[in-house]
Amino acid sequence: MPVVFANASNFEESIAKGTVILDFYADWCAPCRMIGPVLEQIAEENSDIYVVKVNVDENMELANQYAVRGIPALFVLKEGKTVAQRAGFMPKDALVEWARNA
Repeated sequence: MPVVFANASNFEESIAKGTVILDFYADWCAPCRMIGPVLEQIAEENSDIYVVKVNVDENMELANQYAVRGIPALFVLKEGKTVAQRAGFMPKDALVEWARNA
């Protein structure tokens, strides 16, 4: 499943179903650039986990809605509801386990 880049117009649809790792990021953020390829691998290798990315510089209203204070800000959503959140880098296996067990 490819990574979905969400904005105000497609956000609700992007997070509505299944298990989603939601990543708030910025292009200038070094830890965000580190976790980007990890999230792409998760999206490609796990058909049960969707990855949705939101650029905070372009979508401040969504970042504010989720009270994002630092990036990367990661959320696990199940059927559109937030069930877990954290900030910072995580290794791939830890991210997958976190998303599945949240």
